[in-house]
Amino acid sequence: VFCIKIMKPKRTTIKDIAKHLGLSVSTVSRALNDSKNIKKETKDLIRETAHALNYRSNPIGLSLKHGVTNTIGVLVPEMVTPFASEVITGIQETLNKTGYKVIIAQSDEDPVRERENLQLMENFMVDGIIICPCDYKTNKKEYLRLQDNGIPIVFYDRIPFGMNVPNVIVDDYRETFFMIEHLIRLGRRKIVYIQGPNYIYNSVERIRGYKDALNKFSISYDESLVVYTGMTFDDGGVAAEKLLNRGVKFDAIFTFTETLALGAMNYLKYNQIKIPKEVAMASFSGTILSTVVYPQLTSIEQPKKMMGETAANLILEKIANPSVANKKIILSSEIKLRASTEISLLKKDIETQ
Repeated sequence: VFCIKIMKPKRTTIKDIAKHLGLSVSTVSRALNDSKNIKKETKDLIRETAHALNYRSNPIGLSLKHGVTNTIGVLVPEMVTPFASEVITGIQETLNKTGYKVIIAQSDEDPVRERENLQLMENFMVDGIIICPCDYKTNKKEYLRLQDNGIPIVFYDRIPFGMNVPNVIVDDYRETFFMIEHLIRLGRRKIVYIQGPNYIYNSVERIRGYKDALNKFSISYDESLVVYTGMTFDDGGVAAEKLLNRGVKFDAIFTFTETLALGAMNYLKYNQIKIPKEVAMASFSGTILSTVVYPQLTSIEQPKKMMGETAANLILEKIANPSVANKKIILSSEIKLRASTEISLLKKDIETQ
């Protein structure tokens, strides 16, 4: 048995260029950094040689020298839905204009993985971090530690508990209240709420909006109409299955996220329940996915790209002036009424499902 060891090509260094040209390392270094004290002819020669030898600068080394990397870490809870990608688009477009690059990581709704990714970004010496946390309490000490170490952090969509931090969010309470009010005005009285995990602060605010909207119309809060679940498509289907198995009577479902709504819709349609004739469907956190299902899903849609742009501007502000006051920016969402709640919007030639 023969073992062949593959040797990685040696990376060209400044010392290699200096040796090749018979110059000092300091002269080569200053030339590559465009020093005014080096003649143009020498700079050109050194740059041509660097190119010929396939030299690339070491960004980590430069970071250690100058204390900045011109990189921003972005940490998202998931990349399955278009929500995160639209936010990231807003972040990248804004930061790229100022010369910053973005390092993206996913926590997968796991606070342990989130903490590991935060520490990885710290090791890469990012100049700041933009994060949508997966749990509003678990990693609070880690956020505080990073801030104490001089790393600015901006939160978007979800916020940590009891911290004075820059953040950009929407009004989860108000938007949920309006959506439930709309369903009630449509004549729906038995409205299910498929709620997300309580460790996400948005979930706490949305259930508050749900309860207060019911109270406005003197509809008693019914615990049997609230289903606590996870965050996946399958979780939405399981929640709908629980409702049917328990024999709960309902005429509408509002879900914590679009993903849960799609899972629930899929299960209801499989069981021949017509939407919206028998059960109206609506959700928070709508994306383009709400428009590619039948019937199209009524949803509350956050301004995702604007959220990313705003978060990017907040982190730039914090980097430029760490002592600037922490801003809380609340953006307006838009309620998109579609055929899953509005019978009139269904195509006349297609029977409701």
